[in-house]
Amino acid sequence: MGRSECFGDLDRVFPLREDGLREVPPECFGCEQRTECLKQALNTAKGISFRMEKLTQAEEHGLVGKLKRWSRRKTLSRILEKQKGPKS
Repeated sequence: MGRSECFGDLDRVFPLREDGLREVPPECFGCEQRTECLKQALNTAKGISFRMEKLTQAEEHGLVGKLKRWSRRKTLSRILEKQKGPKS
């Protein structure tokens, strides 16, 4: 089975609503590829930026929570840099 046209497109499979939240559209729930599609969308540069924003907005729970969020953001930053490729 081939991939649909919207596969991995963050703005189509996890669009931003008018209230600023993202939500999977109802038509995606019947798709057999929905899990892999959303994973792909969240691993694009736009998806990684979205994940970093969510970490920034997360509530702090002491030093350990702060260190965990910092570590996750650092990991996402490294992934994003790898996607961009070597600097010229």
